[in-house]
Amino acid sequence: MNIRRKAGLVLLCAGIGAQAQEGEFQVGLPLGTTNEAGEREAMSSSVKVYGSFRFTESCTFDPERNLILAMNAGVPTAQRENDGYVSLIHPDGSVHTSKWIGATRDGLYLDHPLGSAIRNGVLYTVDGSFLRSFDLASGQPLESIEVPGSTFLNGIGVAEDGTAYISNTRPPETLYRVTPEGETSVLVQGAPLAAPNGVAIDNDGNVVVVNIGNNDVLTFSPQGELLLTEHAAESGSDGLVILPDGTKYVSSVRYGSVSRIRPGEDAEVIAEGIPSAASMCYDSVQHQLVIPMNPNDALAFVPLDK
Repeated sequence: MNIRRKAGLVLLCAGIGAQAQEGEFQVGLPLGTTNEAGEREAMSSSVKVYGSFRFTESCTFDPERNLILAMNAGVPTAQRENDGYVSLIHPDGSVHTSKWIGATRDGLYLDHPLGSAIRNGVLYTVDGSFLRSFDLASGQPLESIEVPGSTFLNGIGVAEDGTAYISNTRPPETLYRVTPEGETSVLVQGAPLAAPNGVAIDNDGNVVVVNIGNNDVLTFSPQGELLLTEHAAESGSDGLVILPDGTKYVSSVRYGSVSRIRPGEDAEVIAEGIPSAASMCYDSVQHQLVIPMNPNDALAFVPLDK
C-alpha cells in the first residue's frame, strides 16, 4: 500500500487518524520582537541565544544558508500529538529560528521526527511510519508517504535521484527503499542488520548502514547486495557521516564515542563521553560534526582536523 497526501489533508499516522490543521502554512521568523511602535525588530547581533531543543534526535546542514536544521520531537505524543518541529541553528550553536517548521500547525503534521537528510532542495525526515518531505527554501510540507509494515523508522539516506533508504530498527529489522514516485519496497531484511539505525549514501551511490546491536558498518549496493563490512570502535551506533574522501564517522548512542574510519584503515576514537550521541550531521563550511544528544536537549560540536 502506498498512501500519499498533501499537507492539509487527512493523514493516517501510526494507525491513528490525524489531520493537519487547516489554514495557511507559515514558517517561524528568526529571533526578534515587535517594538512599541508595532515594527518588527531583529535581535541585535551582539546577543546570543542557545537552546530551542526538545528531544533532538537528528540534524542536517544547509551550506547555502550556513545553518544547522535540528529535528525536534517536542513533547511526548501521549501528552500532545503533532508537536514536532525544526529549529534553525547557527554553526556556533546559537539560535537563528527557534521554530522554523512548526511555528504554527496550520497545514502541518509532524509528530516525532527522527532521522533526516537533505537532497536537491528537499528536507526529508522519518516520522512514525511515514517519510515526510519539505521544501528546503520555504519549509512548505510536500508529501507524506506511508511505509507499510514498518515498526520503527529511524535513519534515512537519500540518493541523488531522490530515492530514500530508511532503517527500521525494531523487528522486523529492515532497510526500506522508497522511490521518488512513492513506491516502497524492502531492500534488506534480517541479518546482517542488527537493530539498524543511521543510514548514509556513499560517494559511489551505495547505501551504508550502522547497527545499534553491534559495531558493524555495512555497505550495500542499491540492489541490496552486501559489498563491505567495516567496524566502528564501539557498538550501539546511531549517527553516520561520510565525507567526500570516503572517511566515515560513526557515533555510538549507547557509549558516547565517535569513531573515524578512514578507507582501508581500522576505526579510531576521536571523541568520547558524549551522552546519547545520536544521528549527527556534517557542517561542511566550518568542517565540524554536530551531534544531537536526544533527552539532553542539546547539540555537541566536534571540530575535525583540517
